[in-house]
Amino acid sequence: MVPMTDEIHAKPDLGSLRIDDHKRGSGSAGKRIALIVVGLVILIAIAGGFYAYMPRAAAVEVATVQQADTGPQVLLNASGYVTPQRRATVAAKITGRVTGVFFTEGMHVHKGYVLAKLDDSDSQKALAAAIADRNATQGSIADLQVQLKNAQLQLHRAQELQKQGVQTQEALDNARMAANSLGAKIDYARQQVLAGDARIKEAQQAVDNCVIRAPFDGIIVSKDAQVGEIVSPLSAGGGFTRTGIATIVDMASNEIQVDVNENYIARVKPKQEVTATLDAYPDWKIPAHVRTIIPTADRQKATVEVRVAFDKLDPRILPDMGVKITFLGEEARQTEKAPSGLMVPQSAIRDDGGQKIVFLVKDNHVERHAVKVGASQGSQAQLLAGVTAGDRVVVRGPADLKDGEAVEVKQ
Repeated sequence: MVPMTDEIHAKPDLGSLRIDDHKRGSGSAGKRIALIVVGLVILIAIAGGFYAYMPRAAAVEVATVQQADTGPQVLLNASGYVTPQRRATVAAKITGRVTGVFFTEGMHVHKGYVLAKLDDSDSQKALAAAIADRNATQGSIADLQVQLKNAQLQLHRAQELQKQGVQTQEALDNARMAANSLGAKIDYARQQVLAGDARIKEAQQAVDNCVIRAPFDGIIVSKDAQVGEIVSPLSAGGGFTRTGIATIVDMASNEIQVDVNENYIARVKPKQEVTATLDAYPDWKIPAHVRTIIPTADRQKATVEVRVAFDKLDPRILPDMGVKITFLGEEARQTEKAPSGLMVPQSAIRDDGGQKIVFLVKDNHVERHAVKVGASQGSQAQLLAGVTAGDRVVVRGPADLKDGEAVEVKQ
């Protein structure tokens, strides 16, 4: 007979199959979150597809309609630099230490203006010594003149006594020699005074060399030395000795130096009209003319140097500025003038069933305009009707543009 305790343990426990309430609730929440995530993914996919297939504005490039230049024909273009005819690096004539500098960059100076001074103590002493020597020599002349006067009296007395037969000829000759000797000494002293005057001028020049002056009217563009530095007309001292004091430019002598390819130099003539455009002021057209053509060529660069003078100088024109040069033809040659009217790039003109049209951009939409095309000049075309100066026309864009279509202008 099986014990009762064993029967009790053999019964299945149905309570162990029950689902805990907390576990039941967490599973439902996870399903809801998963459904929400799936829904968001579907919405994003739908929005992306809608954006991908949504119609967009066509991207175009535009150009501005320009008024054509009716001036003379452009024969040649070249580049060069503004160069002054008078530009000097002022240096001292002697080696010395700078004791004073009396200018700053950008300062306008006149001819003779004192730019700087060097230490002149040694030169001043040499000058004082030369003056003293001259004065001493000049002072001895007075004593010699007194002696000469006495010698002349003795000579006269000797002559009288010799006539009377009281004094010998030898005594007369000695008196005459003494007088003549003193006269010669006076002449020599006077020559010594003249030599002293020359030494004084030499010493004074050495003093003057310690003062550096402006050689002409101009503007200081560079300050090359400071107080306390040693300057010399020759380069010395391993880089510790300055060779210049200042650089002065005569702004009234500014001109343009340009190298022209020797293949085109025949197009350039003296006094030929030129238009200059400074790189710093690209919208400023400066009238000028050819001053001279240097009669030699550069073998290495195969160019000929041309000097161009400004018709009127302006304070904005500064040395070493870059400049573009346009050599112009004769105005009387009407057949060679550029076409008048309005000019646009030829890429802006389209053919629509045999009719020439352009698309204007206004308020981010295009407008179809029929145009009348005139002569062409390079990559530009002349428009006689259909547009006005300042209009923006499409030069690059879709081939199937339509009137009123929205566009996006590329920058």
